[in-house]
Amino acid sequence: MNTPTKRLASLDILRGFILFLLVFLQPVAWTLLQTIGTPWAQTLSYQLDHEVWAGFRFWDLVMPLFLFISGASMPFSFSKLMREGGKAAVYKKVTKRFFILWLLGMVVQGNLLGFNLDAIYLYTNTLQAIAAGYLITALIITNCRLKAQIATAAILLVAYAIPMMLCGDYSPEGNLAGRIDAAVLGRFRGDPTYSWLLSSLTFGVTVWLGALAGQFIRQGKTEPAKTAVRLMYMGLGLTVAGLLWSLDMPIIKRIWSGSMTLFSGGLCFLTLALFYWWIDVKGHSRGLEWLKIYGMNSIVAYMLGEVVNFRSAVESVSYGLAPWLGDYYGAWLTLGNFSVIFLILYAMYHCRYFIKI
Repeated sequence: MNTPTKRLASLDILRGFILFLLVFLQPVAWTLLQTIGTPWAQTLSYQLDHEVWAGFRFWDLVMPLFLFISGASMPFSFSKLMREGGKAAVYKKVTKRFFILWLLGMVVQGNLLGFNLDAIYLYTNTLQAIAAGYLITALIITNCRLKAQIATAAILLVAYAIPMMLCGDYSPEGNLAGRIDAAVLGRFRGDPTYSWLLSSLTFGVTVWLGALAGQFIRQGKTEPAKTAVRLMYMGLGLTVAGLLWSLDMPIIKRIWSGSMTLFSGGLCFLTLALFYWWIDVKGHSRGLEWLKIYGMNSIVAYMLGEVVNFRSAVESVSYGLAPWLGDYYGAWLTLGNFSVIFLILYAMYHCRYFIKI
């Protein structure tokens, strides 16, 4: 158990907002909208799913935000580690976190708990993308000053982009990132429309962008209003740069293209700027504090939402509602499932029990 000291409220609330989207709003709203089935409901549900290939929907922002916010907290946690134990303490924490995230990622999408070797996938989950990006970013920010960090991030983008441009196209079948995954991972590869190995370079840039935002906030804590503006301008610049790059390299989340990295990174900066300005600069956290229930136990929230199914428990005490709810009974079970998760997280938060890795 860890009891946190004073923290940046906007980071915890934004992290909680991301997890609330993941393990409550999206699954409940999507199920309900699919049941309603009207044109307006289909329009909304379209935004609550990932783009099939090229393009960008609202739901495509959630994974970049997850990576980005994991990087935003690194300058704060690493500075404490550096004071207490130097780089050795940082590397120890990074190594531990990398392997735990990787293992949890295999639990979520690798059928590890099914003890079925034929269905185990080595690298196909958001937590593993965070692990890869976290490792890359840790090496960058512990060994480079700001200008060198920017140069290293640019090199990572170039190292991703040039092979992609020269050795294939940007189609699901012809892109180099997908072919590398197929050749290296073989039967341990998951969804063939997603790519992970080469995309680790751009995962690293996304997490580093979060760390860059964290450095801005940490260095500008005496002038928070100017810091919020700085975050906003950075977000606008990255968003425009991503859109311009998309004229040559499309925005494709499934292979985490370079334009996707910059475009989504810009939106992440703008989102953090809004939360930071409203919560930490203006002091308006009323009505938002409850999101810390998710944000302070983010890994627990994610794992419960992805691995544990409480629908049968909900059905065992509410099956009598099935005739009354009709087609909406499935939406009721989904609501009940994620409400149970919320109650578990609320109990942990109320008891000040926070699980960190």
